[in-house]
Amino acid sequence: MTNSKSIGKKIAEARKSANLTQSELAQKVSISPQAVGKWERGESMPDIITLNRITEIFGLDLNHFSENNKPPQPESAKRMDALEDDISPTKPNKNSDLNWDMSRGDWVDADFSGLKNLKEKFSGSNLKNCTFVNAELTDLIFKGNSIAKCDFTNSDWRNSKIHRSDLVGNIFEASSLIDVVFSESEVLNCDFSQANFEGAEIISCDFNSNKMELAHWKITSFKKSDLSNLIFDGTIEDCSFENCSFKKVEFRNATIINTFFKNNRKLNRIKFTDCKVDQLTYSFLKAGNADVSGIELMPMVK
Repeated sequence: MTNSKSIGKKIAEARKSANLTQSELAQKVSISPQAVGKWERGESMPDIITLNRITEIFGLDLNHFSENNKPPQPESAKRMDALEDDISPTKPNKNSDLNWDMSRGDWVDADFSGLKNLKEKFSGSNLKNCTFVNAELTDLIFKGNSIAKCDFTNSDWRNSKIHRSDLVGNIFEASSLIDVVFSESEVLNCDFSQANFEGAEIISCDFNSNKMELAHWKITSFKKSDLSNLIFDGTIEDCSFENCSFKKVEFRNATIINTFFKNNRKLNRIKFTDCKVDQLTYSFLKAGNADVSGIELMPMVK
C-alpha cells in the first residue's frame, strides 16, 4: 500500500543517498525544510507534481514510491552532476509532459489535483481517498481499477473509458463526463451532482444508489444495466434506456424529451413525480407498461 509513511521513508533514503540535507532538497523543490521533515516523518505527503519533481532530482521513476520497489542505490558523483544539469534553470520543465506510469499500483490519500495527460497511466490501480480536483482526465482509460472515496470534483473526463472497474463512494460533483463510456463496471454510492453526462454511455453496469441532483442528461444511453435507488431530475433529452432493469428509480420534477425506453425489465417499477413528457416518450412508456401517473403530457408542437 502506498501511503505517506512509505513515501516519506523513500524520500529520506533517496535524499541521504544523494548526500543532500533536508534544506538542500527543500530549496530544489521550492518548499520549506519543515515540509520536507514532515514528509520524511510520514506526517504529510507531497502532491503529485512535487513528487514528480523529486523523482527528476534523484533520477527515479514515480513507480519507485510503490512499496514493491527497493530503495535507491547510491549514485556516483558523475551521476549526480548529470542530475544537477537536468534540473538547471535552463532546462524545460518536464512537468508539462509527464513520462511516468502509475498502473497496477496502490495509492492511498494521494493528491493528484490539477494533473494532466494521464491516458492509461492508472490502469489496474487501486485508488482510495485520493484527490483529483480540477484534474484533466480526458481520454483516460481505467481498466480493472478499484476506486473508492476519491474526490473528482470539477474534473474533466471527456472521452474517457472506464471498463471492468469498481467505483464506490466517489465524488464527481460538477465534473464533465461528456462522451465517457462506463462498461461492465459497478458504480455505487457516488455523487454526480451537476455532472454533465452528455453523450455518455453506461453499458452492462450496476449503477446504484448514486446522487445525481441537477445532473445534465443529453444523448445519454443506458444499455443492459441494472439501475436502482436513483432519482433523475431536470431535463432528460434524446436519451435512451435499453434492456435495463429498474428498482426504486424515480423521475422527479423532470422534463423528458425524445427519450426512448426499449426492451426494459420491470419498467413499471419506475415512479414519475410531477414530470412532463413529450408524445414520443409517452408512447414508449405506455408500450412498456410503465405507470404513467405523475406524468403530464406536453402539447404537440405544430
